[in-house]
Amino acid sequence: MTQAAPDPRRYKALSVLLLVQFMLILDVSVVNIALPAIQEDLAFSPSGLTWVVDGYVLMAGSLLLLGGRLGDVLGRRRMFVAGVVVFGVASVACGLAQDSATLVTARFAQGVGEALAAPAAFGLIALLFTDVRERTRAIGLFGGISGLAGTSGPILSGALVEYASWRWIFLLNIPVAVLALVAVPRLVRGDLGRSRAGVRALDLPGALLATLGLTGVVFGLIEAASEPWGSAAVLLPLLGGLAVLGAFVVSQTWVRTPLLPLRFLQERTRVSANLVTVLFFSVFFSQFFITTLFLQDVLGFSALRAGLGFLPFGLAIGAALGLATQVIPRVGYRPVLVTGLVLSAAGALLFTRITPDGSYLTQVLPASVLFALGSGLVLPTLGNAAVFRVTDDDAGLASGLQQALQQIGGAIGLAVLVTLALRSAEDALRGGGTDPAAAITDGYVLALRVGTGVLVAAAVLATVLLRRDAGRGETVAPAAA
Repeated sequence: MTQAAPDPRRYKALSVLLLVQFMLILDVSVVNIALPAIQEDLAFSPSGLTWVVDGYVLMAGSLLLLGGRLGDVLGRRRMFVAGVVVFGVASVACGLAQDSATLVTARFAQGVGEALAAPAAFGLIALLFTDVRERTRAIGLFGGISGLAGTSGPILSGALVEYASWRWIFLLNIPVAVLALVAVPRLVRGDLGRSRAGVRALDLPGALLATLGLTGVVFGLIEAASEPWGSAAVLLPLLGGLAVLGAFVVSQTWVRTPLLPLRFLQERTRVSANLVTVLFFSVFFSQFFITTLFLQDVLGFSALRAGLGFLPFGLAIGAALGLATQVIPRVGYRPVLVTGLVLSAAGALLFTRITPDGSYLTQVLPASVLFALGSGLVLPTLGNAAVFRVTDDDAGLASGLQQALQQIGGAIGLAVLVTLALRSAEDALRGGGTDPAAAITDGYVLALRVGTGVLVAAAVLATVLLRRDAGRGETVAPAAA
């Protein structure tokens, strides 16, 4: 089948899509350092404050799979524009919020906006770039920009909180949203990636089951960060969500147009990449969170100084990203992914050297740079492997699934690793005679040791499951008839 000529506007479109992805991911990481200021200004209760973060994660994690499929069925440009509109309006509401209920509600709406816009943007990139090297580089940049946004969040948030107001972390989204709404309709043709079957291709019962199941799982993991694993607050939504997801899987075997076709799961490379995604992001989010807490709560860094402490991380991840996008078409996914996971594991292990009276330069910086170099190799490789040989009809599904698993992996990491660290510190302090800084540092070390094991397991899984030649010199599959 003759491959269509590449769109001459693809790089202009890519720059706008990357900017929007940066904005979406930034709004996850930018909030953490601003939470104390938000709590003081809007009189949040401690339990209510967590929903400024958790509300966003809950909606995005639950709806990304559905959002990706809606892009496949109704058109990715249309879903991208809809998502940016929702996200932009919600950002205005966040920035102007005068009470806690308004802010939390708006954060839920921002999560909905991401669930519509992010998989649509990813799917557009996968289809705009038909040359294998260009496509690898573009998807690599998409994955890398997510990592850079995550590390830039604390820097930007620290500066805004210290010199302006926490409200600007949301209001700065507005010009980006306006630019995207003006530029993307001009640069991307409206029918790109739209299923010929139209709304008939949307499995509404399956979409409802998947959304409810993911909501239960993500909510249970969020609750596990503050409640015991055996409590009803954790087990009921978690087990209920898993049961609903089981019903969803069964339903996909008999409906005519399934939300998650079984043929999609028959591609070993994509399935392997999605499994590794959950494991890697459980540690990636936790490492980032623990580093932020250690810098501020143990070493006593200010919000701005802690943010600047992530600058070397961002530079290292950017350098590794550039290397990965050049190497993947030559050697394939497996060598790059395994190398990145091993480097990340080494960085997490090196971070276990931290002490309460330690030094940023000798303890935090080397570990962060090593972890970032590994992450810079992993992120673009997982992004490309997630859409390996995907057809036009399933590009949104592939991207939505991968990004939903990123959110779920992050929620698992925060619920398990960070909670393990905090409860270990609580147990040490309960016994008496332990310095608080030493107790929490020992808790962080324990969590990072477990995280190192998770990354090693991910490397073994990638070595065993990924085919040796997957991703080497691959071309994009033609659109499904």
